[in-house]
Amino acid sequence: MKSLLLSLCLLFALTSASYAVGTPMNENQLVGKYRADLHPEVQNLTISDFLTMTPKDYRRLTGKRLGIKNSIKLKVAQRTFKKKMGGNADISPGLYVVMAIFGLGWLAMGLIDDWEGDDWIINLVLTILCWLPGLIHALVKREDYY
Repeated sequence: MKSLLLSLCLLFALTSASYAVGTPMNENQLVGKYRADLHPEVQNLTISDFLTMTPKDYRRLTGKRLGIKNSIKLKVAQRTFKKKMGGNADISPGLYVVMAIFGLGWLAMGLIDDWEGDDWIINLVLTILCWLPGLIHALVKREDYY
């Protein structure tokens, strides 16, 4: 039974790894994709300046107030840029599931998030207490990463 489970897990990991490989985007392609949505003053910022920008900085640069809806859009865009441009580990969704099954979901979460946030700590505690809650938590949090 163990060998059957291991075979199925390896088969799943190998088949899912083939569609997880994509072409990486460089900085210019990523910025060019969103350039039309940016204010002209913000278009001239470097990526590092954009990633550290707050709504107050935007108001200082453009003279316009962002509002709640656009502040949330700014934070989402910054998070997307960090995930695309950051040094995050490239873990395929299949490998993530296999790691979660073997009790290493916390390791996958930590590598993907660059060890920031509390998700990997919570998963580690749940995995230590009992394997099943850690597995469930890792599978639920999978939606945040993929």
